This record gives sequence, C-alpha cells and structure tokens, in this order.
Amino acid sequence: MMTIPTGEIRNRDIVVFGLQSWDIAIGSTVKNIAKEFSRHNRVLFVNFPMYRSDLVRATQDPRIQSRRRVIEGTEPDLFQAEENLWVHTPAVLLESINWIRPTWLFQIFNKINNRIYARAIQHCLDRLGFKDIILFNDNSMLLGYHFNELLHPRVSVYLLRDNVIALPYHRRHGAYLQTQIIKNWDLACCNSENFSEYCRQFNPQVFTVGQGCDVSLYDISSKNFTMADDLKAVRDASEGKRPVIGYTGALTTVRLGIDILEHIAEQMPDCDLVLVGPEDEKFKASKLHHMPNVFFLGPKKPEQLPEYIIGFDVTINPQVINIITNYNYPLKIDEYLAMGKPVVATKTVFMDYFKDWAYLAEDKEAYIPRIRQALAEDSPEKALARNAHAKTHTWENFCKKVYGAILTVKPQF
Repeated sequence: MMTIPTGEIRNRDIVVFGLQSWDIAIGSTVKNIAKEFSRHNRVLFVNFPMYRSDLVRATQDPRIQSRRRVIEGTEPDLFQAEENLWVHTPAVLLESINWIRPTWLFQIFNKINNRIYARAIQHCLDRLGFKDIILFNDNSMLLGYHFNELLHPRVSVYLLRDNVIALPYHRRHGAYLQTQIIKNWDLACCNSENFSEYCRQFNPQVFTVGQGCDVSLYDISSKNFTMADDLKAVRDASEGKRPVIGYTGALTTVRLGIDILEHIAEQMPDCDLVLVGPEDEKFKASKLHHMPNVFFLGPKKPEQLPEYIIGFDVTINPQVINIITNYNYPLKIDEYLAMGKPVVATKTVFMDYFKDWAYLAEDKEAYIPRIRQALAEDSPEKALARNAHAKTHTWENFCKKVYGAILTVKPQF
C-alpha cells in the first residue's frame, strides 16, 4: 500500500460531481467532501443531470420537478450554498441510453450526453471565473467518462468508494468504462485497499485514502445528547431493564439480512431490537413487524440520528455478504464508534479494517454470542477509546490525504 503524506491545497478551483446530487434526502459522502474542500478552496458542486426517462417515471419527485424548473428557466441553475461553495444544476435534458446493448453504439451516444453535460458545466465555470480546475469525480463512470478531455482540468481525480458497477444499472457498461477512466485520469483515490488493488491494474497512481465521517455530529466527547422521545418510550416500557440493540440507516435487502434480524429477535427475547430508517418493500412485508421485541421507528433526518444511537446499548450492521457489501466502507461504523457504542457487524472483507473496534459475526448464529459479549464487556473507558478512534476518520483528514495524493502525482501543483 502506497503511504500518502498528508498535504494542503489552498486557493484553487475544484469541481466536484458524482452519482449523488446536493438535494439528496440522506447524508452524502460527496457533499461532505465538497464542504471540506471549500474550507480553503473555491468549489463548484455539480448536480447529476436529468434524463428524459426521469420525466416519465418520477413526475412527482420534488427533485425532478426542480430540475424541470431549471430547464424551463423559472429556477436558477446556480446558487451559493456556503462561503466558497456553489451548487450547479445543469439546465439540460439528456437522452436515456443505458438500454443500448452494442458497446460501440452506446459509446457514441454517451459521448454526446457527456458533451452536453460538460458544456453546461463549462458555461458555469466561465461565469464563476474558475481556472485550472481540480476535477474530482465521485464514482461516476458513465457521465464523466469524457470530462478529462472536455473540461481540460489541471488535475483529474477519480474516487472509487463503492462497488456501483455491481448494480444492475451500471453493470452493462460501467465495468469497462470504469477501467478506462481509471487508466486515463491522473490518479485514483480509494477508500479501501481492496479497491486500490483493483485500480492498480490500470494506473500506478492509486492511493488508499480511507473514508471521512462527520464526527462532530456524533462526538460524545463534545456534546450531551438527549434521547429521542419515541426511543425513550421503548426504553420506558421496560423500565430500562431490557438492553436495546439498534440499527440506523436504510433498511434494504440489497445490503441487510432480514434473516439476521429475525434471528436476533427470536434468540434474544430479553432484548429489544430497534430499527431506524426507511424500509424497502421486502422489509415492510417481513415478519419483523409482527415480533413483539422489534420496533420500527421510521426514517429520520441525519442530524436526528445521534438522538437514537445514544439510546442503544449495542449497535449493529447486519449486512448480507455480496459483491456490493463485501468491499465497501460502512460509514455507519464510524458513526457508531464516535458515539462510543459497541459495534457488532457482519464479517465482510472490508470489516477487517475495523477488527480491533468491532465484534465481527461470520453468520447469523454468531451474532448472538457477539452481542452478548459486547454487552458484557462495555465500559466508559471503551466508549472513550472508540470515540477517539472514530475522530481519526474526519473529513478533514480524508481531504488532506486526497491533497497529499494530488501533490504526490503533481508535485509542482
């Protein structure tokens, strides 16, 4: 693994884009990166553009309605979100082309889409007076594939932090486009060594930078947290005598095992299982909703999550092991640790990174003894140690590693 000296880059112009938009309803890695970059640089965050198919499939989506107004000219395409940070929504409508199977034909239409998208971005850069940009691409290999040649950045950085090419939408064309974008861009940054090993097949300038976390939101060493009323009601019902095992985040079967949660609830009737987050259809139909010691508290805003985690005795991340979860950095582990909470999680390949800070379960049966052990071994001293470890994974430290990677490749930058 290449050792990265941390660095500082100041007073530069940075363009950040990816698969997530500024108005996403949940917390976002790329938004946090853009905010941290903007502390010492000017940053343009570019929203993902709208496809023609979006107009048909998601007409009631507020974000789609906003994009429509931008295209119609009744809503501005640029606003200043914070000091040194602007958000741009391209006033363009791209053609839906992912259904095209022949590679050569897809590449023709994808380049047309890229040109339209890049032209809107360049117009915005001209308005802001951005020059000699750092182009930072968060995992967008379809839209963004041609940006190195279209936007002419001083430095181009591809961030690989999620195995999105395993998802159905990106699987058809994303796999081969991602290899080429890694090869042709100046450097790749990855949040795990597993992704770095993959990238080094195509480019020697690859750096493992880990992941950031907004620990200021979860930092038990600097804040006194009040438990949420609905969670307090769960605890009060048992007069605080039943340990609470908790999870916060999207409840989706793509990433989580319903069977693991059912097993925990069945085998630990002396504990309450609290799940906080939006559910997919399979979760809504699961028998978890009929189990007396399982409580669904619904989706919450990111800033509300500490009010729930503070009331958990043990936190869990009951992932299924698949091509998506096995190599991805589970950001919620840092959030749990920053709150000082013991963590029990599925033993994925990447969770080896946290082996000294989490109890790892190989299968659903292993969850029960790991949770019992976590409950028995917890202490105020362990809570403070977990918090201190999580604070090494700040967005500031993450961005300093990105800066160090850029300066390693472009020492005169």
